[in-house]
Amino acid sequence: MTAEIEVKYRVLDVDALLAALERHGIALSAPTVQDDQAYAPATWQDGDSRIGVTFARLRHQSGRCLFTTKTPVDNALACVENETEVADPGQMHRALLAMGYRPTVRVLKTRRTGKVGDWSLCLDDLSGKGAFLEVEAVTDGEHPLVQVQDQLDQWVLGLGVRLERTGATYDEVVSRSAASA
Repeated sequence: MTAEIEVKYRVLDVDALLAALERHGIALSAPTVQDDQAYAPATWQDGDSRIGVTFARLRHQSGRCLFTTKTPVDNALACVENETEVADPGQMHRALLAMGYRPTVRVLKTRRTGKVGDWSLCLDDLSGKGAFLEVEAVTDGEHPLVQVQDQLDQWVLGLGVRLERTGATYDEVVSRSAASA
């Protein structure tokens, strides 16, 4: 079992974060645009638990399309994940509909990435929603996923930058802002 565990923060001061990352010797990539279409099982509704429910995504980035499934284990940011490139995004969309999934939200973001040892770091500008920092670890699922999240959180707190931790996924952030508009 491959699990992706992440911690996510709203960035209150991007310049302060960039300076802290530089002090830690972390260089970020050039920005890339990601256009994600999220899918949920037709039987799942906003507000229902996500634990144990498999969600899907089609991500367009740099002329490629990635198909991803995520099944939350302990919380929405600790998931069993599967991912592969797809040659025909239209066919994959239709296949998802045929399997009983429905499109939920579209998430547009500009992402810069970096590495912290074996961890991935993402600085995202979520279109119209602000900047976010994600730190991700991929594990074999042997250790409790929440324990890994605690380790990631401790590292982020060590940066000494004002950040606002969130347990929300980007599709939840987009859905909530659309509902309040």
